[in-house]
Amino acid sequence: MASLFFFYILLFSAVYVFTKHLFHKIQNLPPSPFPLPVIGHLYLLERPLHRTLSKLAGRYGPILFLKLGSRPVLVVSSSSAAEECLAKNDIIFANRPRLMVGKYLGYNFTSVAWAPYGDHWRNLRRISSLELLSSHRLQMLSGIRLEEVKLLLRRLFEKQGVVVDMRQAFFELTLNIMMRMIAGKRYYGDEVVEDLKEAMRFREIQEETVRLSGKSNLGDFLPFVRWIGGSKRLEKSLMELQRKRDGFLQDLIEEHRRTASRIANDCCSPSPSPSKSKERRKTMLEVLLSLQQMEPEYYKDEIIRGLMLVLLLGGTDTTINTLQWSLSLLLNHPEILKKAQDEIDNRVGHGRLVDESDVAQLPYLKSIINETLRMYPPIPLLLPHESSEESTVGGFRIPRGTTLLVNIWAIQNDPTIWVDPTSFKPERYIEAEGMRNDKLRLMPFGSGRRGCPGEGLGMRVVGLVLGLIIQCFNWERVSQEKMVDMSEGNGLTLPKSQPLQAKCWPRSTMSKLVSQID
Repeated sequence: MASLFFFYILLFSAVYVFTKHLFHKIQNLPPSPFPLPVIGHLYLLERPLHRTLSKLAGRYGPILFLKLGSRPVLVVSSSSAAEECLAKNDIIFANRPRLMVGKYLGYNFTSVAWAPYGDHWRNLRRISSLELLSSHRLQMLSGIRLEEVKLLLRRLFEKQGVVVDMRQAFFELTLNIMMRMIAGKRYYGDEVVEDLKEAMRFREIQEETVRLSGKSNLGDFLPFVRWIGGSKRLEKSLMELQRKRDGFLQDLIEEHRRTASRIANDCCSPSPSPSKSKERRKTMLEVLLSLQQMEPEYYKDEIIRGLMLVLLLGGTDTTINTLQWSLSLLLNHPEILKKAQDEIDNRVGHGRLVDESDVAQLPYLKSIINETLRMYPPIPLLLPHESSEESTVGGFRIPRGTTLLVNIWAIQNDPTIWVDPTSFKPERYIEAEGMRNDKLRLMPFGSGRRGCPGEGLGMRVVGLVLGLIIQCFNWERVSQEKMVDMSEGNGLTLPKSQPLQAKCWPRSTMSKLVSQID
């Protein structure tokens, strides 16, 4: 009896393998590893996912078809395949898959990050690009960014020679920059935190957001497990987090409404004081509330909250990690750090601090940033896309409803494109001028319709912060005998496995200027 049962198992397995292989060939799908029943290729996935998928691409080809449970997934790991998906078939792949994180943190797939391609998404994208993240708007708010970076410089000056947790320093800096631009609030540091209770509330929400947003949900791939175990617990946690975030942001909206009402009343008074009548620098929230007054039927509070959340999420963790990777690479390559300091000394001098407008005239600094983004892209698989209709990629048929993962990390570390890709070589961009313009080789912020609208802001912040800490300080590793650990942690935004710690001293040529920062 046992031998008969074993025979049927073997027979079933043989038929399953044969039919799957034949069916795959008939459908003209891309190459694929052997799938298991029900779970498909989920058994192959290990963290970090971008490296696992890169290894699979090396075995089966740069256009790879996976079945993750019930979800068909296309993984592309070459610049030519990425071009087909994000240029030639851009509209077809402009949708987003309906994942649990998009349901609860993306306002039921209506935020600009998670909304399907259509009129609503196009309008949100237009608002983000023209009203909130345009060059003009970013320039108007440049003073906020400089003020916050100066506060960082002052804290580093006070801690010279002491081991500093640079991840925490970059975290506080970036959150303060974003919240001041969005709502005029700062929640970190010893300087001018207006409402400590509100600040504590924000910090708790932000820490929980970082913790939950990178978690994978098995229920997205195996629907039958959505109501059991960890998947159900994650869903409850996301629901509770969104309730807290919604309440916090709505309180900010109501506070700004009250402030706007007071300002309007003051302006209408017979003799407003000069300070109250003076034109104010509008925060992003004030811009959105102004738009709401003109089109209240569209700019509902939920739309405004969704835009605020996308700005906050998109503009923080990716920037924090990029700054950490950049400084880590420089600490491990002090000769490159010295070259960057020499460039700043020669082009900016010692009499003033670097500002955002200087970065365009500092090609070596820009090359350091580009090389960091190549080696450690902020989102190594980009946010997932989904096909709205059947298409062809690399001659293979891609079914409608297929999730697309573009392995930017694999493309930007491809030895057929990049010479010695595992080495940190900023000079490669100066020697091969124009490489940065080929976005399908180096595109850490994505490309096409779903490319990140915050690229300009991210590059401004990273350029300013990195330029100033290089200009003002000499940096050392905690231990001169040990290199900075460059291993990758788990998460959507490619964090370091170990937060960066470092020591710094003011450079002799900049010490007086830094000490005078108020």
